[in-house]
Amino acid sequence: MIKVGILGAAGYTGGELIRLLVNHPEAEIVFANSESNAGNLVADVHEGLYGDCQLTFTSEMPFDKVDVVFFCFGHGKSEAFLKEHSIPSHVKIIDLAQDFRLAAPGNDYVYGLPEINKASIAQAQHVANPGCFATCIQLALLPAAHLHLLTNDIAVNAITGSTGAGQKPTATTHFSWRTGNMSIYKAFTHQHVPEIKQSLRQVQGFLDADIDFIPYRGDFARGIFATAVIKTTMELPEIVAAYKAFYQDAAFTHYCDKAIDMKQVVNTNKALVHCDKFGDKLLVTSTIDNLLKGAVGQAVQNMNILFGLDETTGLKLKANAF
Repeated sequence: MIKVGILGAAGYTGGELIRLLVNHPEAEIVFANSESNAGNLVADVHEGLYGDCQLTFTSEMPFDKVDVVFFCFGHGKSEAFLKEHSIPSHVKIIDLAQDFRLAAPGNDYVYGLPEINKASIAQAQHVANPGCFATCIQLALLPAAHLHLLTNDIAVNAITGSTGAGQKPTATTHFSWRTGNMSIYKAFTHQHVPEIKQSLRQVQGFLDADIDFIPYRGDFARGIFATAVIKTTMELPEIVAAYKAFYQDAAFTHYCDKAIDMKQVVNTNKALVHCDKFGDKLLVTSTIDNLLKGAVGQAVQNMNILFGLDETTGLKLKANAF
């Protein structure tokens, strides 16, 4: 049994992670840390867990009693936490923030995208879980990178649900502003672009093109839907065959012959990808659940790989029928 600790357990990602782990046949949550909620029942904060979980939030962090700890912090807090706290060297870390996603001297965190790094993840001590937009967009573009098609600037648009902004309400996330509304943010400057480029460069061997990414805030709670436009003269059947081959062994990423929609993946750890061709323009669409394949579902997938389990253990979740 894998003994698990969770830091930052009171937020959306913490709640989703607990929801997965209380039903995971090979994992046991030893502690769910939250300073502000210490002593409160987890189900009083994550109300969807009533009847499923009797855990209580704690301010304690007994790292000597766990095999792995999940960091469900906001961006920038993981690195700060590690400067102030010591975690035993045998304890594995899966960080859901962006602090260690980019390769740098002294950074031993493996980038946790199983579709390209499964072997490295299996040998890792520390894993940097990919960002939600980054996961969806990379899965759209990686097979094209494998074909060396990314030689011109790539136009990417993607829309995300409000849960991607975290649990604390802000001016652009509260219901009365978000409902019936749509807007862009961080156009061309989103923090996930560098990690996207890093993976594309890893697969293609080079990347001189820009990722012209425009993110949208959507009028829904969860999910990401992305489109990418790539200029190429390669014929569609050859591209489709390459996409299918690239993902033939992927546990959760699937190429679809039909056009995809977001509802097919919400509440699952799946990613769906589809290609169309219009003249010399290849249109790739991809979709994931931002809280699952875009965050804690992928984190549990990485935990499974770290501990030698089947990737799908505890993650065979069903999409909504309607």
